Amino acid sequence: MDNFILQNGVKVPCIGLGTWENRDEQSVADTISEALKIGYCHIDTAAVYANEQFIGKAIKNSGVDRSKLFITSKVWNTERGYAKTMRAFEKTLNDLQTDYLDLYLVHWPASPSKYDNWAELNAETWHALEDLYKMQKVRAIGVSNFWIHHLEALLKVANIAPMVNQIEYHPGYRQNYVVDYCKAHNMLIEAWSPLGRGKMFAVPELIEMSKKYGVTVAQICVKWCLQNGILPLPKSTKPERLKENADVDGFTISAADMQIINSLQLASSSGQFPDEIDF
Repeated sequence: MDNFILQNGVKVPCIGLGTWENRDEQSVADTISEALKIGYCHIDTAAVYANEQFIGKAIKNSGVDRSKLFITSKVWNTERGYAKTMRAFEKTLNDLQTDYLDLYLVHWPASPSKYDNWAELNAETWHALEDLYKMQKVRAIGVSNFWIHHLEALLKVANIAPMVNQIEYHPGYRQNYVVDYCKAHNMLIEAWSPLGRGKMFAVPELIEMSKKYGVTVAQICVKWCLQNGILPLPKSTKPERLKENADVDGFTISAADMQIINSLQLASSSGQFPDEIDF
């Protein structure tokens, strides 16, 4: 599997396994086992997913060397602030049965709509991540769901700039303004929900392209992300889907077809906007 390279030189396997909503211990064990056999080595989780213990156990039982894996987690909203973030990180390490993370993210920004001190709260959380990075407990640090005003405020006080911004990104919701800003600041964009929570499977243009290239709609979405310089994090628990989502090297979407996808107006976001979330 090819890699993206972060601003600090860390290599990130170019397709990650999303694990959101997979909270059943046996399902997690089966999914991780199958994914590792297929060749996945990038696993994305978060404290709020409530599956870190299961993932840690599954990785340990797999026998795969920790150094061969790229594991990401995220600090949840209730744990914002320096001290809380540091404690949350230690719990995540214990749950995942590892002594370091490859990437640690701030899951959602505190926003102006909910907090008068939103910028300070984000800064305190970020300074905890910076210290974890300096202590070599994480190989890279970043944010998730940050819009430009959140990033601009953070960059004013950051000693280390975010290396990653993980956002909702799929053909129906591209957030080009955020993507362009992050690329200009050398931040890798990772795409959560690259299949649009299944909504992309019903898009006529994508269905036609899947027939044209002899692949699935999911493979079109994953390849489209990669060709746009975005790291996709597709999720599935079905072995055949796991394999398909990682098997996108055999075709290239033409420039004309990329333009068609890039021009789709689908209004199909999840509705989870950083300045409006209530969790």
